Amino acid sequence: MSESRAPALDHRSRALLVFCSIAVAFAAVDTYVVVLALPDMMASASVSVDQLQKAAPIVSGFLLGYVAMLPLIGRIADLRGPVPVLAASLAAFSVGSLITAVSYDLTSMVVGRFLQGLGGGGLVPATMALVAALYPVERRGLPLGVVSAVQEFGSVLGPLFGALVLSLTSWRGIFAINLAAGVLLYVVVKALWRSEPADTPDAEHASDGAPEARRRNARPRLPDLIGAAALLLACGFAWITIHPPQSLYTDLTYGEWWVPVVDGGGRWLVPVGLIAIGAFAVFCLRCVFARRPLVDVRSWVRSMLDADLVGATLLAVALGGIVLAFATADPQVAVFSPQGPWFLAGSALALVAFVVHLRRAETPLIPRGALAAMPAWGALLVSLLVGWALIAALVDIPLLARTQRGRTQLDAALYLLRFLVALPVGAVVGGWLVRRMPAGVITAVGMLAAAAAFQIMSGWDAGSLAHASSNLVLVLGGIGFGLALAPVNAAILATTRADVHGVASALVVSARMIGMLVGVSVLTTWGLRQLARAIEKDPSLREDIRGAAVFQEQAVFQGAALVALLAAVLALVVFRGAPTRGVVGSGLRAPA
Repeated sequence: MSESRAPALDHRSRALLVFCSIAVAFAAVDTYVVVLALPDMMASASVSVDQLQKAAPIVSGFLLGYVAMLPLIGRIADLRGPVPVLAASLAAFSVGSLITAVSYDLTSMVVGRFLQGLGGGGLVPATMALVAALYPVERRGLPLGVVSAVQEFGSVLGPLFGALVLSLTSWRGIFAINLAAGVLLYVVVKALWRSEPADTPDAEHASDGAPEARRRNARPRLPDLIGAAALLLACGFAWITIHPPQSLYTDLTYGEWWVPVVDGGGRWLVPVGLIAIGAFAVFCLRCVFARRPLVDVRSWVRSMLDADLVGATLLAVALGGIVLAFATADPQVAVFSPQGPWFLAGSALALVAFVVHLRRAETPLIPRGALAAMPAWGALLVSLLVGWALIAALVDIPLLARTQRGRTQLDAALYLLRFLVALPVGAVVGGWLVRRMPAGVITAVGMLAAAAAFQIMSGWDAGSLAHASSNLVLVLGGIGFGLALAPVNAAILATTRADVHGVASALVVSARMIGMLVGVSVLTTWGLRQLARAIEKDPSLREDIRGAAVFQEQAVFQGAALVALLAAVLALVVFRGAPTRGVVGSGLRAPA
């Protein structure tokens, strides 16, 4: 049966998709909110403002969780279904928010941010896979556009949300709100999800057994009360270990509970800390051995093994090396960080091992032939180029605004806001057009609009943003990028099998994130080199700091225009014949 014959949506399915989209938006907000909170977070971790490089793991840790683990999460969504993965991603996001909110040093912040990235990243491919499961191929465009729009709208709300919370409370309040929202969305998604017993791994195993086993599995069972008690105990004692009550901490008798049991012991080698560690160990053991654990570790381990954990690990190392090589670099100095070549070398070795593994594995992470169709693998290349060009707008529009005399960081953010507001509007329009026009044409039109906007920006000077005409250019660029988002997602979903939609969606998101990481370093370095050549021809430019900065931004915009133009041409070629409108043509059939 063709994928286009999907069952009609009921109210519960629509509500589920709405709340999943809200979860994607909230995770996207968290991606950008750390920009304003970073200085205060650094101070809490005893990292001074002039040691910004030491705080890089707070950002790169989130990116590692977001990008490196996406393919595995996407493949698990194919095997278990998108909604269980959505719920698990919300749980990971909530736990990460909790750890970040109560963190007391750089290590705990990075761990929390990694879990936030892991959960936030998993929401995107799982929601896209849910769209593919609920909608026929010719009706996916608009919901995919909405999902893309809410994801990009997070870039608008993130800084505003952060500024609002920071005006009322400390940076910890941001992550406390994330925790509350994550828990609420988790409860709502679980309540809306009507799972069939046969869809779960445990039910499948039970169905292979005796009738008595099936009846016992069908009876409602209480959750693991021992595990729940151990978790509550661990959280309670962990809290008073990190934030000890002053009256008890200074008491001669009760204060001994915070005295290290060994000389030179750390924060956790105190009686209350050891109780927290012991209770957490009991909780972990219950998750593995209890009949009805709070977290079914055995089931998830089976899913990871079925999803090809070895292949996912190799791909995670390859993607992680790229993230670290570019995310920890100072683009003003070099494309890579000082350790960048080593990171990239490790990525190359892992990628070679991954390709060899795909050829030999019985059930590889990316099933053989899954991306064989040109629109499928082409979507990854187009997505990478879109991210490459997009980062120039996100970074360099505010930088150009700051070259104007008297302009503050807030002024620069407001200029960028005009671009960002137009982006989700373009995403919805692009999704609506997918049902009526070929995906390649929509993507090409969008990226041509972005290229035109960048080309105009390449002629701007320090005062150009103050002119009213600049608003039209910024809106044109935002709408252009928005138009390209839904067609790329629709093309890869229309030309891949239903059982690989999760991993395919994850790879598209990963490609765009990698493109942004690579783009910010390469384009900035390109701008600096163009500036160096200009100074050789006109040494007086060296004395004009503002003029030099404007020249660099102009070069970056020109480079981004070329990348956007390349994305437009590539989209026309690789998306030719993609059945995103439910039309079979050019020998390419919608997957069964």
